[in-house]
Amino acid sequence: MSHSPLIPESKLPALGTTIFTQMSALAQQHNAINLSQGFPDFDGPRFLQERLAFHVSQGANQYAPMTGAQPLREAIADKTEALYGHRPDANTDITVTAGATEALYAAITALVRPGDEVICFDPSYDSYAPAVTLSGGILKRISLQPPHFRVDWQEFAALLSPRTRLVILNTPHNPSATVWRKSDFAALWQAIEQQEVYVLSDEVYEHIFFDEEGHASVLAHPQLRERAISVSSFGKTFHMTGWKVGYCVAPAPISAELRKVHQYLTFAVNTPAQLAIADMLRAEPEHYRELPEFYRARRDRFVEALADSRFEILPCEGTYFLLADYSAISDLDDVSFCQWLTKEVGVAAIPLSVFCADAFPHKLIRLCFAKQEATLDAAAERLRKV
Repeated sequence: MSHSPLIPESKLPALGTTIFTQMSALAQQHNAINLSQGFPDFDGPRFLQERLAFHVSQGANQYAPMTGAQPLREAIADKTEALYGHRPDANTDITVTAGATEALYAAITALVRPGDEVICFDPSYDSYAPAVTLSGGILKRISLQPPHFRVDWQEFAALLSPRTRLVILNTPHNPSATVWRKSDFAALWQAIEQQEVYVLSDEVYEHIFFDEEGHASVLAHPQLRERAISVSSFGKTFHMTGWKVGYCVAPAPISAELRKVHQYLTFAVNTPAQLAIADMLRAEPEHYRELPEFYRARRDRFVEALADSRFEILPCEGTYFLLADYSAISDLDDVSFCQWLTKEVGVAAIPLSVFCADAFPHKLIRLCFAKQEATLDAAAERLRKV
């Protein structure tokens, strides 16, 4: 007698294989230059690698404390104070997580209850919506329009309701490569000051900004930071995305709830990697301080190489992504165009529409320039022929 396998009813029925996985597989299949997924094709600092090996050899191979290794949390507190003029308590306000994605999930799960409304800005990173759905929340989206993708604060105020629980923002912004300014945080505070609304600020590209004003963090706003969770990524900062070490900063009462989720999600993060990163922050702070110039040079090289192409390059204020308008080249929708570009031109990109819930009529693709100069030059040469 045969039994049919039990097939669970999906909590996320609309989700399939991500576009990032699809495009990387397509790039491999057609031997294309992969500018789709957001990770470098070069290694992180030698000192960081050496410190990892050192701590492994010294026996730091058992569980770290649930909240994060003490030397790392203290280094984060010092760094936060130096950059944003706010010193979080290393014991109560800082939690080390298995990458920024875990921090985002733990934050949303800790704060959002069934029926709560969550506001985010589209285009948006693809991990926000599933976490809100799994928590029983209702996602309300504001569409940001190219080329500048600025927030319409009147539209934002109109979307607020007594059920609004959380606002999710991302600066520097993936995929639009724009940044929030201090005036944006002031406008956000003015809008939510009278309501019990929390803020989740995804700042994983905080050290990759090209604006003269520098990175505006929620942690630099005295009122907002009292109800906010700021999320950071060492993978982005140190070119080591595979290490999956991130952290979040939040006031003690919010951190306490976030840690309840973190404790049963991952409990603790890779011990020797945490200690190596702590050493790196202490010994070579110039690495993250020089990161804007490091990536600005790559951005400028790539933009210049594409100057005589038929792509229109949109302004890039931060992150290691560029948006390119291909409307002068093709009438294809952006998903079809990216497939064609990979197969026929040999360059893989990401269609912008996948970051939006509603129809996105603009002909825009996202290109990653966190690559070796030779990689960027070769990609630009192919794109100029289109």
